[in-house]
Amino acid sequence: MNNQHPITECIQTQLQDYLNDLKGTPPTDIYQMVLAVVEKPMLELVMQHAKHNQSLAAQYLGINRNTLHKKLVEHQLLK
Repeated sequence: MNNQHPITECIQTQLQDYLNDLKGTPPTDIYQMVLAVVEKPMLELVMQHAKHNQSLAAQYLGINRNTLHKKLVEHQLLK
């Protein structure tokens, strides 16, 4: 039985495909790439779920509201 979280499995599979596609070319900035592609859609969905209430969204995410605000600005998600 696989106790791995489904998101973990998805990320591992996609990251392995990415590395395979490089065909020996050394990867760069994998950490930032993964954060960028995961963080923005996560923030979008959580903000929708919280009906764009930043305090509630920050609570759902387990982060400080100011940190959330900074991330929303970084990803250009504020109206």
